[in-house]
Amino acid sequence: MNRVKIDCNKIHDWESFHDVFAASFGFPDFYGRNMNAWIDCMSYLDDPDSGMTKITCVKGEYIILELDNVQNFKKQFPDLYEAIIECSAFVNWRSLEANEPPLLMLSFYK
Repeated sequence: MNRVKIDCNKIHDWESFHDVFAASFGFPDFYGRNMNAWIDCMSYLDDPDSGMTKITCVKGEYIILELDNVQNFKKQFPDLYEAIIECSAFVNWRSLEANEPPLLMLSFYK
């Protein structure tokens, strides 16, 4: 099980959102820097040969996405906060629809 910590204090707009996630997960150079591309990259967390992310897990396991400093982030940037929640849920839904286990677990406090 891998844990990826995201410092939400470093995210203040869509540009920095994609910068932080691309750096933290090692998305490829061709990463599209939009939420469809984010979902696509995160959907390959259990496929290390895909090249979509440098952070991977064994099939059947998951990545814990730890959101630090989330309380102020949620207040200041509700659209970005909601995007993380909704798109993480979609990544898991996509896996479940393929009869695979979920790939992401979110962890944050307040």
